[in-house]
Amino acid sequence: MSKPYDASMARRNRIRKDIFARRIMKGLTVLAGLLVPLMLLALYLRARPILEAQPLTELLTSRVWRPLKGDYGFFPFMMGTFWVTSVGMVIAVPPSILTAIYLAEYARPRIRALISPLIDLLAGIPSVVYGVWGMLTVVPFIEKVAAPLLKRWLGVVPLFNSENPTGYSVLAGGIVLAVMVFPIIIAVAEEVLSAVPQGLREASSALGATRWQTVRHVVLQRAAPGVVAAVVLGFSRAFGETMAVLMVVGNVIQTPHSILDAAYPLTALIANNYGEMMSIPLYDAALLGAALILLLVVLIFNIGSRLVLIRLIRR
Repeated sequence: MSKPYDASMARRNRIRKDIFARRIMKGLTVLAGLLVPLMLLALYLRARPILEAQPLTELLTSRVWRPLKGDYGFFPFMMGTFWVTSVGMVIAVPPSILTAIYLAEYARPRIRALISPLIDLLAGIPSVVYGVWGMLTVVPFIEKVAAPLLKRWLGVVPLFNSENPTGYSVLAGGIVLAVMVFPIIIAVAEEVLSAVPQGLREASSALGATRWQTVRHVVLQRAAPGVVAAVVLGFSRAFGETMAVLMVVGNVIQTPHSILDAAYPLTALIANNYGEMMSIPLYDAALLGAALILLLVVLIFNIGSRLVLIRLIRR
């Protein structure tokens, strides 16, 4: 004979399961939030010997990298990283935002259904494939076409002049990075623009505004925080990219002065050298110090951009 249904017991079981599920989710959330501090702590402990051997200001400002003699200057690698990332974002952001505006505001559903999967497909291509593509197409194009034209037309401008342009350059890395961050910025920006209420567009049109005026003064202003978040997400991807950049920038230890100069980003330094010559004192700590600096720069930039987003949302 079956037992009678006990409502109070069933209620206690439900409450017990709810508390258990809440604690599991809370623990996983705390664990996810602690990943970045734990990574920072681990990198700091491994990089501590180099930080004790040389002042941080000397590591950041020194231009000399001679591990055999104990000289570990990160300045050329940091400048290489900033040059390549900046060029990539300058190339990527305007067309990405304009493409997102077209897909969200102007494209017909059939065109959007055709183009959107192709753009999303770019996000799934491995970075090494981008690197090979850059070596086979972008580098020869810069060496044989872009560099001569830039030197002929803008040779007096130091930014576009180089003593020995080989194609392996900041510009090549920037172009490859731009193609890699296209799908991220476009996808996020399009979703944000599409989420703007249709009533705002209709109200603007009722006042006599053209479609572009509506997009510029209504839609973009409402979606500005999300668009900024899309750009920041693309910057984070570009700043930490390794393989594709490593294959096309030349990996020459120098401070670039032109987009046609070769560079050596921090990510390429770590990927090329970690695991080799670890018998050299402080070499392991120096490379992990470079990783710590890279992580801190990305973290500071993301926190700063987050503060900007909060300010925009409040406005």
